This record gives sequence, structure tokens and C-alpha cells, in this order.
Amino acid sequence: MALNEPWSIKSRAHACSMTEKKFTDGESFYTALFPDPESSGYLRKDFSEEAWESRAEDAEQPFSFWGSIYQAPVKEEEVEVTDESPEDLLRRLVEEDEEHTENARYILAVMLERKKLLVEADSQPTATGIIRIYEHRKTGDVFIVKDPNIPLSEVENVQQEIADLLENGGKKQEAETPEAESPPEDSEATVISEDTKAQE
Repeated sequence: MALNEPWSIKSRAHACSMTEKKFTDGESFYTALFPDPESSGYLRKDFSEEAWESRAEDAEQPFSFWGSIYQAPVKEEEVEVTDESPEDLLRRLVEEDEEHTENARYILAVMLERKKLLVEADSQPTATGIIRIYEHRKTGDVFIVKDPNIPLSEVENVQQEIADLLENGGKKQEAETPEAESPPEDSEATVISEDTKAQE
């Protein structure tokens, strides 16, 4: 795994994980990521402000946590989408979690942050580098993205890779294999002629 821990996008809960009381629109709450001993990954838990502040001092410490404002889900009309958007592409790449897409995932997350679709909720240093945790402003979904510390000289190539993926419906375009050139008709004769001269 690229992050060394299995991860999939975690959606925001609609009730406190401790009290099971439903959140109300506009309510302050806390999101926390805890180590998951069963998968060596992370578990997401959402807490009401009251439940979070009442946690015991010896309670399990989270890997990361941050405060948010709960927004009740709004039913949206289904829109038929044929092309993969930058957000769709990021979701797919995070779920697939392939090491060779680390650079693309990070650039996509930064792009979506600049568009104010994602907000960086936290960052944590690890043995393999900095892990940046983004939260979707609208849905509350959490994206964990490794900061690959891309050299400036490579940023343009990664941006082009992303543009190609979006242009081709999220699929990597395979390089065309050039057809093998046929040798000149008289090549065999030339070789024979040269061999003959060598023997003379």
C-alpha cells in the first residue's frame, strides 16, 4: 500500500459514535481517526462536542482529530455525468491506492483545495513522510493523501498526466507501439556483398 496502511474514503457520520445522538444542522462536532488494530489502518469516529470533551483522560488517543460544523445532507437531483471530474478521479485513485499515483493524488487534492471543495483538516508526520488529511467541505468525506514532496521540475509532468487522465475518461492512454520498419529489399544482398569482400 502506498501509505503503508490500508485506507478507503471515510464518510461523515450523522450521529455521535459515543452517545448515538443524531447531529443537528449547524452543530459543532469532532472527527477523530484512531489506529485500527484489525486492519493496521484507521477507524473514523465522529463525536458531539459534549461527548468529545467528556472523554476520559486515559481514553485511547487518536492519530488525528479536528473540529467541524455538521451540515445536514441535502438531496440533490441526479445528474448524468459522462466524464470523470477531478473529484471523481481523486476518489478513484485514493480507493485504488496504487503507489505510482501518489503524485497525481496529491496534485488533485491541492487543486480541489484551491477550488474550495476540500479543506486540509490536519497533517501528521510519519516514518514515510507527511500525511495530509483533507475533508470535503460539503459531504465531510475524509481523504488521506501522502505529500510526496514533488520537485518543481516534475510538477508540470504530473499536471499533464492528470490532464490526460481527465481527457481520456480516467483511463491511462497506452502509448502507441511504433510499427517495425521493414528492412530495405536489398539489405540481404548488401550483407552478402560485404561478406564476400571480407573473404577476398
